[in-house]
Formats: sequence, C-alpha cells, structure tokens
Amino acid sequence: MAATLVTRFAPSPTGRLHLGHAHSALLAWRLARAAGGRFLLRIEDIDPVRCRPDFVDGILEDLAWLGLDWDGPVRRQSEHLPEYRAALHRLDGMGLLYPCFCTRADIAREIAAIGHAPHGPDGALYPGTCRRLSPRERAGRVAAGQPYALRLDMAAALARAPWPLSCLEQGQRRRCDPAQFGDVVLARKDIPASYHLCVTHDDALQGVTLVTRAEDLAPATDLHRLLQALLGWKAPRYCHHALLLGADGKRLSKRDNAPTLQGLREQGLAPEKVREMASAGGE
Repeated sequence: MAATLVTRFAPSPTGRLHLGHAHSALLAWRLARAAGGRFLLRIEDIDPVRCRPDFVDGILEDLAWLGLDWDGPVRRQSEHLPEYRAALHRLDGMGLLYPCFCTRADIAREIAAIGHAPHGPDGALYPGTCRRLSPRERAGRVAAGQPYALRLDMAAALARAPWPLSCLEQGQRRRCDPAQFGDVVLARKDIPASYHLCVTHDDALQGVTLVTRAEDLAPATDLHRLLQALLGWKAPRYCHHALLLGADGKRLSKRDNAPTLQGLREQGLAPEKVREMASAGGE
C-alpha cells in the first residue's frame, strides 16, 4: 500500500507573504490535495528578534484568503524548544558538537589572515579556530560565562554517518556533499536552534514525505541529509522549484519589498487572480 503523501508550507513570520510564498504554498497544497494526502502548515518562528505575532496572523489570513486549507494544528517552532535541545543533546553525546566563542569580527580577521578561505553555500567556511581548543579551555570559557555558539564538527560527523549520502530529487537520485557547509552553526545564544536543525527535526516528526521549496534552498538538502542520517530520521523526497521573478528579473523577496498578498488584496485583486499570478510566475 502506497504511503500517504504529506507536504508542508513553512514560512517565517518576518513579514507579510508575497507571490513567491504563494507559489510555494500552492505547489505543496495542490500536490497533497491531488494525491489525497495531507498539507501541513508550520510557522518557523525560532528567531525572537525578527519574528512577530502579527505576521503570524497575517500568514493565516493570507492563506485563508487564497483558499488554502491545511490539515491538523499549525505547528509553531517557538513552542517546541525542548525538542530541539534534545536533538542537540544527542549530537553532543556523539561528540559531534563543540562550543565556538568567535565573534563575526574574529572570524573575519581569521579568514583575512588565511587569505583564501574556501567558500560554501553560506559564504566563507569557518576556519575551525575553536575546534582546536582543548576540553579544559572550552569548559573554562563556558564556566566564565563567555557567549558561544554550537558548531557541528563536520569531519567527525562525516566519519560517523553512512556513506555515500544521497537524496531523491524529483525522481532522480543525487549524491549529497554536506562537507561544503563546513562546521556549521546549529545553535547560538540569540537563536536556540538553527533553521537546519529545526526544519529537519520537524519534517521527520510530522511525517513529511515530500519537501517542496525554492531552488535556492537546494544546497541545504545535503546538510539536512547528514542530520537525518546522524539522528536516525527518515528522509523525505525533495522538489525544489524555480524562484519567482518580478518584471525586473529579480527574485521576489521581503528584502526587496516584493508586493505582498495583503497589498494585492487591498488593490482589489480577487484571490483567483492572485493564484493565477503566483502560478504563472508573478509578472
């Protein structure tokens, strides 16, 4: 018997939804509904500075106006911090995490001194400064109250994970290369768990079988497959769609003040028209 298809839409409440969000939500919703599956809504509100309750309300309002419905309760990540701490504890118990006391300025100086630091999807890779600290020095700094982030020891993680890692992308098996992220941050003082850890945890917990998201997040899949392998979480299939572009050829984004669904609604556009625009590319 074939497994039920489960998709999800997982926005961060850092602004109102725009056409790019509508495109992603509609894709996941239509795939689930066409297969008689389930469509989940998750609010990824781990960042306490940028995420706001009124934007959560706006997300619910915009999706309902578009005519989208979802199955089960809305999961809000900020209500599940102990679960993410438990996942971090498991990784730490495997000896795969270490505290990093470097500031961004420290890292920039270290990279400048190296002169040709390797780059990954998120920019220059961390040079591993704090990985080389002794256990005694780490413990002393933590005890002294020095702020730190928790980084994944990538070399140790790769040595522990089954190899090679791969993902299923739109029916095609693709080999994954999580090493391109280096010793990635999985938690920091202001954000108790990273996007990478939270999204991987929640997809497994909620039984998501197909992850649909924009193609700019495709490289993150390699890191997510590593976390899934380390923590024994079942891997979903993936479908990364093209980014929606505006009339100027630039991707639609909050940063560039892309037209919001709220704004389009206030202009008098009907939800059917906005759905058509989101499906066609938003131009």
